[in-house]
Amino acid sequence: MPLDLTNAVLLPIDMQKAFDLPSWPRRWNAAVDANGLLLVEAWRAAGRPIVHVRHDSAEPGSTLGPAQPGNAFRVGFGPKGDEPLVSKSVNSSFIGTDLDLRLRRLGIDTIVAFGISTDMCVSTTVRMGANLGYRMVLVEDACDCFDLPDGRGGTIPAAIVHRTHVATLGFEFAQVATTRELVQALAAAGAVAAA
Repeated sequence: MPLDLTNAVLLPIDMQKAFDLPSWPRRWNAAVDANGLLLVEAWRAAGRPIVHVRHDSAEPGSTLGPAQPGNAFRVGFGPKGDEPLVSKSVNSSFIGTDLDLRLRRLGIDTIVAFGISTDMCVSTTVRMGANLGYRMVLVEDACDCFDLPDGRGGTIPAAIVHRTHVATLGFEFAQVATTRELVQALAAAGAVAAA
């Protein structure tokens, strides 16, 4: 299915420094920052809307707490100019925020989502966005997640967790695309608009 980005917003989710701290389990996607930055730069160059999401944890001692250094955005991420920021304290970017209202006011019908982590805040946001009637696009290679305890003393490797969640989201909730496909679709949309 072709990517229609006519009324699309880019939604980087929780691209924060805390996830590099040793207190978090092992991640798998070494290219998450590079791919995410390519998307942000392409969106800005095209003059398209971006809404940034940051997790401001309310959990005592969390590395994502507002007063913690880990709450800060990763290098190159975060709002620039008048790009809006949505602050959340749960998994969904829609709960307890004005994200839905912001997007409706912008006339958005498509959300292009990426971030950390695939199986938690990204997945929850994609699922809820689809339930709210948005056409969701998940940028699979601009997401990352962690090794996950299986509840029985073992560990599910992060790459398997990611692959499983991408498959589930792609089956029911979102169109799955790569960074390259999104950047190419954005360039094509710009060329058509300029013609």
